[in-house]
Amino acid sequence: MSPFNILASLSLATLLASCGQSSAPGETVESLAADPERLKELRQQCKLDRAKLGDELCNRVAEATNRRFFGNGKVPHTPPKEPPKF
Repeated sequence: MSPFNILASLSLATLLASCGQSSAPGETVESLAADPERLKELRQQCKLDRAKLGDELCNRVAEATNRRFFGNGKVPHTPPKEPPKF
């Protein structure tokens, strides 16, 4: 293989690798749920301009909002000891 072919192959591989998604997302659902001020700010931005922020981030914001509202889902339902009287 000539040096030109090797250089071209490495350049192409580097270019394609840089086009992929980054491995570390900006903010996780857990970090957003832990920071209510940042969550409120991002919720407002998602309402105003979802296309600018992107679906991925706005979906994480929605999931963090649900987790703050509903909790982690590990609380079991405890029915009352006496049945309701109608």
